[in-house]
Amino acid sequence: MTDNSSLSPDRGRRQEKVGVVVGNQMKKTVVVAVETTAMHRLYRRIYKKTSKFYAHDEDDRCQVGDRVRLVATRPLSKLKRWRVAEVLVRSEGG
Repeated sequence: MTDNSSLSPDRGRRQEKVGVVVGNQMKKTVVVAVETTAMHRLYRRIYKKTSKFYAHDEDDRCQVGDRVRLVATRPLSKLKRWRVAEVLVRSEGG
């Protein structure tokens, strides 16, 4: 028998994103808006781009306005490819 503990116990480096919860009306699912900045190719101006991601929230602990960290995971449904790893900052309202 070989000991696999010498191999990487991790699943490698997973893609991560940080965003704000904008919707939590579904069961075990939240919608997270992630804001990125990009530079316009022609005008060389920096602009903000917002993308929405559906993420799995097993314990339904996220509220609208929470800042969360997402981790990439296997496809969980038609739209869900992310999982809420942790809540970084709780929202002020309730």
